[in-house]
Amino acid sequence: MKILMFGWEFPPFNSGGLGTACYGITKSLSEKGAEINFILPQNQKIPEEFLNVISAKLPKIKIKEVDSLLISYMTPQHYRKRFLSLDEKNLADNYCNGLVKEVCRYSQIAKKIAKEVEHDIIHTHDWMTFLPGIEAQKISGKPLVSHIHSTELDRSGGHGANPQVFSIEKEGLQKADKVIAVSDFTKNKILKSYGINNNKIEIVHNGVYKNGFSDSLNFKKHFNFGNNKIVLFLGRLTLHKGPDYFLCAAKKVLEKNKNVIFIISGSGDMDQQIIEQAADLGIADKVLFTGFLRGERLKRIYKMADLYVMPSVSEPFGITTLEAIASGTPVLISKQSGVSEILNHCLKADFWDVNEMTNKILSVIDHDELGECLSSNGLSEIDKFTWDKAAEKIIGIYGQLLNNKNLCAIKRF
Repeated sequence: MKILMFGWEFPPFNSGGLGTACYGITKSLSEKGAEINFILPQNQKIPEEFLNVISAKLPKIKIKEVDSLLISYMTPQHYRKRFLSLDEKNLADNYCNGLVKEVCRYSQIAKKIAKEVEHDIIHTHDWMTFLPGIEAQKISGKPLVSHIHSTELDRSGGHGANPQVFSIEKEGLQKADKVIAVSDFTKNKILKSYGINNNKIEIVHNGVYKNGFSDSLNFKKHFNFGNNKIVLFLGRLTLHKGPDYFLCAAKKVLEKNKNVIFIISGSGDMDQQIIEQAADLGIADKVLFTGFLRGERLKRIYKMADLYVMPSVSEPFGITTLEAIASGTPVLISKQSGVSEILNHCLKADFWDVNEMTNKILSVIDHDELGECLSSNGLSEIDKFTWDKAAEKIIGIYGQLLNNKNLCAIKRF
């Protein structure tokens, strides 16, 4: 089976969960015999050693770069700033003046790729790739799968959604032969807000490479944290991830227990706001900012934490939760998340209920037995959520689409 896949990020150049998901899905699909051409908008050449790593681990995946200014989780404002930083020749000859226009330019490149690359299925990931997928389907007529990891309604926190992005999302979901949602939480949002037929949507939960996190060393002893417990937030510093609620809870926790350090790992459009909020709350000396982490540093920070907190306002899934559990770290997660529907051995709170969040943080840092119980039971529970199982479901969806296409062809004769 040959897959033409459009994404917008891929490790090591990823800034969120979509890149992690694309890696896990493509790796597992390739191990099951699928041949994948992964199309990536990228205006900086991926280092040769990275391509060697990919070709060694994923021999049936070919990564093809498309020259573009598009990067993951980009806003129109961010695109405009990047566009204006280019010299006049590049401005005139290569790129479009506007995020949506650049996505449309990418779509026209997708048509050429669809002519050149043999494929049985077109698989797209989130809104930036939906129009390229639609254009590719016009050329090849192959079944189109739209995989939704995060909607514009999630990213905007339900307020101030970009109407152009929303419109592209809706078109991509409507024209797809199948829609893959990462959770019931996301499926319900698609049904309610985008008007997509229920029978068209399949749920495929994300997974985790458990061994990749469990075998990392705990470096906590190398840092001078004294008797302090560590509570971790790890994610993009943006509205729907709820870092501001995390700091409000931190303030209340410290009023009851001073021996706690709060670590915020990540970056985003709320960077400055969150730093200023910590200062305004008078807890700046108890909050550490690490910036964006990946690789071994990411694994170490999970291991160091006594509790991982994901206070998302609207979270389609939440892969970081599985990564934290795989690291042996107990978790407290927002009820407004997809991952909360599949996990039992964790603590849960509404993102807006700072008092409940505070009480549950205190219960873990004050009672080691609770943390140990959540950790051991969580490790057993996540054995059910692997990328291999996700790939099996996706291959089943591919097979269904190809069988339906073949049946339609037979009926025409």
